[in-house]
Formats: sequence, structure tokens, C-alpha cells
Amino acid sequence: MPLIPFRLTIERLRTLVLVAAGLLIVALVGSLAVSHWKSRFNLGEIPKKLGVDIEQEANGVTYTQTRKGHTLFKIHASKVVQLKAGGKALLHDVQIELYGEDGSRVDRIVGDEFEYDQQAGIATAAGPVEITMMKPGTAPAVAPKAMPQEAAKGTRPDTVLGNAAQTVAAGQVQVKTSGLTFNQKTGVATTGQRVEFAVVQGTGSAVGATFDSNNGLMVLDHAVELTVQKDGGDAVIHARHAEFERTALLCTLTAAEAAYRNAKATAGEGKILFRQDGSAVRLDAHGGFTLTTANGGHVAAPQGWLEFGEKNQPRRGHLEGGVKMDSVTGGRQAHGSSPVAELEFTGQGDLRHVHLERGVEMASEEDTAGAHISREWRSPVADVAFRAGAKGKTELDSLTGQGGVTMTGQTRRGDGAMSPSLMSAEAVTASFGAEGQLRQAVGTGRASVEQTTATGAVQTTTGDRLVANFAASAARQSAKAASPASHGAAAQAAEIESATVDGNVVLVEKPAQKLGQPPQPELRATAAHAIYDGAGGWLHLTGNPRVVNGGIEMTADKVDVSQQAGNTGGDAFAHGNVKATWANDGRGGASQAGANSSDSNSAGTVGLGGQSPAHVIAAEAEFHQATGAATFKGNARLWQDANSVAAPEIVLDRGKRTLVAHGNGAANPVRVVLLSAGGGLDGKSGSGAKGSAGQKTQSKPAQPSVIRLRGDQMWYSDAARRAVMTSLSSGRVTAETGTATSSSDSVELVLAQAGSQTGNHAEGFKNNSQAGASQVERMTAQGNVVLTSPGTQGDRQGTGAQLVYTGRTGQYVLTGTPSTPPKMSDPERGVVTGKALIFNSRDDSVSIEGSGEKTTTVTRAPSR
Repeated sequence: MPLIPFRLTIERLRTLVLVAAGLLIVALVGSLAVSHWKSRFNLGEIPKKLGVDIEQEANGVTYTQTRKGHTLFKIHASKVVQLKAGGKALLHDVQIELYGEDGSRVDRIVGDEFEYDQQAGIATAAGPVEITMMKPGTAPAVAPKAMPQEAAKGTRPDTVLGNAAQTVAAGQVQVKTSGLTFNQKTGVATTGQRVEFAVVQGTGSAVGATFDSNNGLMVLDHAVELTVQKDGGDAVIHARHAEFERTALLCTLTAAEAAYRNAKATAGEGKILFRQDGSAVRLDAHGGFTLTTANGGHVAAPQGWLEFGEKNQPRRGHLEGGVKMDSVTGGRQAHGSSPVAELEFTGQGDLRHVHLERGVEMASEEDTAGAHISREWRSPVADVAFRAGAKGKTELDSLTGQGGVTMTGQTRRGDGAMSPSLMSAEAVTASFGAEGQLRQAVGTGRASVEQTTATGAVQTTTGDRLVANFAASAARQSAKAASPASHGAAAQAAEIESATVDGNVVLVEKPAQKLGQPPQPELRATAAHAIYDGAGGWLHLTGNPRVVNGGIEMTADKVDVSQQAGNTGGDAFAHGNVKATWANDGRGGASQAGANSSDSNSAGTVGLGGQSPAHVIAAEAEFHQATGAATFKGNARLWQDANSVAAPEIVLDRGKRTLVAHGNGAANPVRVVLLSAGGGLDGKSGSGAKGSAGQKTQSKPAQPSVIRLRGDQMWYSDAARRAVMTSLSSGRVTAETGTATSSSDSVELVLAQAGSQTGNHAEGFKNNSQAGASQVERMTAQGNVVLTSPGTQGDRQGTGAQLVYTGRTGQYVLTGTPSTPPKMSDPERGVVTGKALIFNSRDDSVSIEGSGEKTTTVTRAPSR
């Protein structure tokens, strides 16, 4: 979150203090001068003293006032005229030197002519007046404790005076004005004329001034101005009004404004407290305080204060009443607000830390590489740290929020819609690089990141701790230029370079709902640790990762989830010890040709036709969010109740409600085990078979049976209740039941609806755990069929073009073609043939049907 560069704003504060320091010096000059006039310079007494302690030099008069051996002041006039009318006196070419009682200063007042009204007690300078004041803290060279007319050994009086003048010049402050009037009775000196002053820092002026020596107060009426030379440039300070209290060393500025290098600071009212040496102690600003930098930064607060060190360097500060911050840098605009701000500085006076509290809000907008990005920050408390940058600049280093932080963002690419994002945590620390670029954000305590992709999918990631690293601007533009086609993925990678989430990681992706289409289930993933790779847009989950999507739940050693935009968003890839469960998600498949009406609208689990959850194990797995297809690879095995399939690869398609298994040659075929429909369990009789005489033969009790198939590929449709096992050109499909084994080019199976057994069949499964399993109702083998059935004297073998097995009756019907009829070889009866050969597994009987005729031959196999 880019913030306002503070260095120049603090420079404005320091400059504002400089003008107050200058006003302080002017105030000292005026106040001290007036004080000396009142307490030690009574012009009415000069004529009386002309004969006492007067030394005439070129028609001039020099008067020295001492007290207890200390020199207080010296007055020199080239000519004194006592006027008869009005009791006034005129002094010409007057020079007054004022010494501090502790010998710490010497000041000088020079005027061409002074008029003194003894009766009114008012002294008025008839012309311009110049006041020269030694800088506070600088001792004069002349010994102030010297007795009148007594110089240091070997030093003439005129040489002593000359040394003092040289010392004043070395550290002097000069003030010029005119029309100065002093009222001896009130101790107030005033002028309505322009006042000009010069200090070491620069020059200044004001219009009108009042000096109250009794109260130690100096007032500059209006149009106060000071020009300070600093770092090769001029800083200009204006104030509507200024006051200085000498005793309290307090300067008050009204409507103050400081401008320096296109930057400005203003204060409705500023109070500056000084030390004895003239350095600032504290600045209090009221009635509105603003700072504007040359590069577009702006800070405003109703009131605040700053404390300074002995060299006028700021140490700490406080702004309150609603602090507002704004900046414009290049294409980035930033705004911030906080009721309170605390400032801390280094020993050199550089800003290092800002503490914001009671509700912090920050916002920024920028345009970069064809995208408009906006961000907002909200937190109860925020701490901003700064560092020393290149060329003496102060740079933003970090921003830390406490008590619940929310960072929101919106990104628009070209004319596209806004893609919102959200990051929140109990505490967030953002680190910044050069030029205020966001480099890293660390969130702790219920950390969460939410973003909306270009397709409208909402992705949310939460955890105990989140660390996001952002790419620099140059890297952003390079990423976008390198892959303009993958706009969504490149844009996201441009924002976040990498990220890690630790502790109780939860990822949720909600696909955008499309008009006229059924709602897509959300993807939910959990783990102990997550790593986000911005370049590829992948989130890598480790530490017992678990993925739930619709009816599927999957675990593995590692899970990779795509965060890219487009059709690949939300795809998941699992690696190592993959375990998945696919439960009934309530999604019905579309009816297909060959599916009966009762099955076409059923909703169930994608598996092998059962109603119970299907379970899968594999070495790896892929799940595609857009298509709803899941692919399991590496010794994959799926089972549902008693039915199962094992293959190198198994693909489940939730949308189509299909299962496809792929083998890998003879060494790794597809293996399928399916429960076969049967009746008469638990010793109950079946229907029996009719012999040639029409009599029933006794059937053997039917036992629960399964069909085992092996081939190169299997396809199953849950909607059609149909499975097809095929082989490659060199392979065969093998099907084994409890009574026979067949091999063929392909096998088709039709499964009964799970739980649809009736009569004896349903009764037989009522207390059986497989009652909900789907069962094979009919199996059809086609192409070069070979049927083998074991017998007491050897295996019975039949060949033909097609074999149909019906699970409910236990019959095998073998047929051929007109040119190649079916044939069966029996060790006891020899070889038989006909239009159809029917083998009844219940009583081991074989019926042979001829063309258009009834059964002509019955072969009874001995009971086993």
C-alpha cells in the first residue's frame, strides 16, 4: 500500500521553526532595546549630567552608565540640543551600546535623530533606526565588567570599542525600521512602519510592531515574511501575525505558511517554545495544520505538536483531530486517514516511525501496463516505518496493522470488468522496496486472501500465517509482455510473485454460475502448509492435504491446485498415496440412448452403478473443475460395495456420469469384478430346466456369484447402466463367472438398477451388505467367443460369434453366424452344434437348438 513520502513534509516543519527562531531574535532585539531605554536612559537627565563624567570629543558627548562596577550602557551623540519650547531635547547621530548584566551580550541602536518629550515621557525616532544585536550565547570581546574609562592592560579605550564592534559583526542580527515611538510610562514601543531584519539564516520583514518591555512581549502586526537560504534554495515564510513572549521564550504565529522548493507548510496558529540559546523545544499547531510536498504529498490535521532537539532536529510529534494524508507519484494516487498520528525521528531528525490509531484507512490507485489497480487498507492501529534511502531521501520501509486488518483491491484489464481481491488477518505487515513498491505482505492470525478471477470464480485461501511476495514493476511489465495471450494468469502472477500459508490452510473456490446451466459445486481443500507459485498460478498443498469437490473427497501426500484464470482454474493434481471417495452429490446425468426412463433421471455416485460411495486409491490423480472429470493413475483401483475395477488409469466424469479404465498391455490390463444377479439363495429352489420330455429337473442351490473381467479398456455409463470391455488388436477380453470362463474381442454388460431385486432375489439380499450394490443383469461377449466350463471328465468348450449370459437365470446362450454356427466340445458326448447352444449353469445341462425347431438334443452333465 503506497504511502506519502514524509521527508519533505518534515523539512517544512523545520523551516517553519526557523522563521520562529528569526522572530525570536527580532523580539529579543526589540524587547532588550526598549527595556534599556526605559530603565537606564532618561533623556531629560542628560543636560544635567553634561558636566559629570562627560568627555567631549569633536563636539560629541559620550555617557557611560555603570552599576556596582558593571557597565550597563554607553550613549554617544555627536550633538545634544535642549529645546526651550515644550521641554524637548534632540540628539543627533546617536549610537547606544547595551550590555547584558551577566556580560553575555552587547547590542547597538543607531539613529540619525531622536526627539524626547520629557513631559509626556515619549521618545520618537525622527528617521530610520538600525538595531544590531549579538546572537544569544555569544560573549563580547570587550570586558563588560571594566570600570568607566578603564581598559584592559595595554589596551586603549577606542581599541576596546573596536573589538566589541568586530565581535558583534561576527554574530550579529540587524533590524531596520522607522517611526519608532517609546512611551516611558507604559514601557511600550510601537511603530506602524515596515520593519526589516536580517539573521544568519536569511532576511525578513513585517508591517507594524509593538514592544512591551514591562511584559516582555513583542508583536509584529501583520505581513510577516522571512526568506531563509537553505541547501542552495530559498525558503519563504509568511505569517499574518506574530508574537513573542520574552520571559516564557514563546513565539506565536498566526496563519503561518512556509514554502520551499514547491513545497508548503501551513498552520492556523503555531506556538513555538525556545531554549535560551534560541533553539526550538516544541511546536504546537492549532486551527489547521497542513504539509504539502514538492512531489504531491499532502498531510493535514486540525492540530498537533513537535518536539525538537538542541540542534532544532525533530525528535517526536503528535497529530490529532483527524489526520489526512494524500500523495501523487507518477501514475499512483494515495489517500490515508487516521484520527491520531504519533511521529518518531532519528537523532539526525529523519522520520523513522509513524503510529496511527483509532481507525486507520488508506487507499491507492494506479495505472500500469494497461491495468487499473486500486487498493484499500483498514485497521484499528497501524505503524509505518521509514528507512534512509539514496541521496539522503527517506523511504517507506514497512506498514504494520494490528487488531484486525483488511486489504482490498480491484484490478481492471483494459475494458474488462473489475476483479476484486481481499486480504485480511489479525495483524498484517507490508514491506516496501524502491519508490514505494509493495514487495511483501505478512498476515498472522486468521489470515485470509480472497480474489475473483477473470471468469468470475471466487478463490479464498485462509491459514494461521500468510506471506505474499509481490513482483517489482519492471518484472510485472516483463511478465505481461512475455505472455499476452494468458492475460488472466499473467496478470495474477504480476501481482503476487509467490506466497506461503501455514497452519490450518483452507482453500475454497466457487465457480461462477452460468445462466441456463446447473450450478457447479465448490472446491474445498485443506492442508497444513501451502505454497503459491505466481509464475504458473499454482497452489501447492502439503501436510495431509484434502480436497473436496462436489461429491468427491481426495487425500494425498501433496496436492497442487490451479489458481489460473480460464478453464484450468480450480484444477487439482494429487501426488503420492492418493485416496478418494466419491459420494452421492445429487447430480443426475442426462439420459442417453439405450437408458430406460426410470434410470435416466436418477442421481447417484459416479462409480459402478451402486448407491454407496465409491472409493479410489492410486499413485496420482487429476481433477478438472470445468469438466468435472477426475483421472487416477498408477495402480488405480476403484471399488463400490462388492464391485471393483483396477487399472493403470481410471477416469471418472461427473458431468457425463461415466467411468473409463485404461490398461497398459497384457502385463497391466483392466481388471473388473462385478456382482452377478442371481436368485434362489440360501437353499431356495430356482426355476429348473426342462428336458426333452418337458419334466422339470432339480436345480442346484444358487450361490452369490461375481463376474471377473480382464481387458485393455472399459467404458461404463451410469445413465445407461451399460459397460463395455474391449481389447486391443492383439489382446482378448476374458470374463469369468462361477461356472464358466469366456474370451472374446469385447464384452458388454448391462447392470440392473441398484436395489431393484424383487421376489426371491430381493429376499436373498435383505440382510446382506451387498443389497445396495449394482449387479450384472446381462453380459454379452462378441467376436471369436470361446466358452470354457469345467466338468468331471474334463473341460467343456464352446466357440461362436456371440455369447449372452443372463445373471437371473444363470444361462449362457452361444450363437454363431450362418456360415459358422456355434460348436461345443464335451469329453463325454463329443462335439455338438446347432443354431444356438444353451448352457444352464444351475443344473449343468446343455440344450441345443436347431434352425426353426424345438430342442433336438439335451446333454446332461453328471452332477459334481
